[in-house]
Amino acid sequence: MIGSSVIAAVVLVLAVVFVIQMLKVVPQQHAWVVERLGKYHRTLTPGLSFVVPFIDRVAYKHLLKEIPMDVPSQVCITKDNTQLTVDGVLYFQVTDPTRASYGSSNFIVAITQLSQTTLRSVIGRLELDRTFEERDFINSSVVSALDEAAMSWGVKVLRYEIKDLTPPAEILRSMQAQITAEREKRALIAASEGRKQEQINIATGEREASIQRSEGDKQAEINKAQGQAAAILSVAGATAAALERIAQAIERPGGMNAVNLKIAEQYVQAFGELARQGNTLIVPANLADMSSLIASAMTVVKQPVAGPPAARPPA
Repeated sequence: MIGSSVIAAVVLVLAVVFVIQMLKVVPQQHAWVVERLGKYHRTLTPGLSFVVPFIDRVAYKHLLKEIPMDVPSQVCITKDNTQLTVDGVLYFQVTDPTRASYGSSNFIVAITQLSQTTLRSVIGRLELDRTFEERDFINSSVVSALDEAAMSWGVKVLRYEIKDLTPPAEILRSMQAQITAEREKRALIAASEGRKQEQINIATGEREASIQRSEGDKQAEINKAQGQAAAILSVAGATAAALERIAQAIERPGGMNAVNLKIAEQYVQAFGELARQGNTLIVPANLADMSSLIASAMTVVKQPVAGPPAARPPA
């Protein structure tokens, strides 16, 4: 009884072990390579799979997700013989688990070494200044070279990114001095351009002001001339209207007498003004006979305007 119980227990343990070895659960985004008697048999996909215990074994387990990997920093020599310390990060993905298992003994080490040698080759074709400007070119060149070689390893190189480019301290100081000098140069150029533009603006402003002043003077003269012309026309019109009314008044009864009276008043007034001006007093010869003076003044106009002019009496 005891021997049969022990045998049953051993059989049960062996059965459990057999079942455990037979059942394989592969996680998502994983691939397991199974060998049968040391030879590739098949690749297990995510989910539950069955293998033959003690005959089949899971030889390789691969992660199918995108894998980032730091590439160790290294010293590269540029085309102009300048040392650069470069480090980057590489992104790759296993696309063929079988090739990844048997194409290389260690595809990660192979990719790392190849990325470093390719990077040194690409940097060696560029001058120092261009290495800072051509990061996209460097990255794409490394990815192109790696992807072509990694196909036989069942790996797809997705991208390569340079994390840092560090030149020697002496080069950094020289670059900083160059940048400082360039900025000072740009500042001086900007200041000179500002002064130049200031002078241009001042000259332009003075020219426009002169033009505006001349235009203003021209318009003022035009306005003055137009005003004078309008005044002359207005005075001429008023004079013509006055003469017309005087002519009409003369033609009426008693008009000529009124004209003679007005002329006599102006005559006497003008004579008085003439006598007051200057240091010499002018008096008529017949000052005692004022009535004859007034009579001679009133006989200046004897006929109407339309008739022949009357003869002036002797002085």
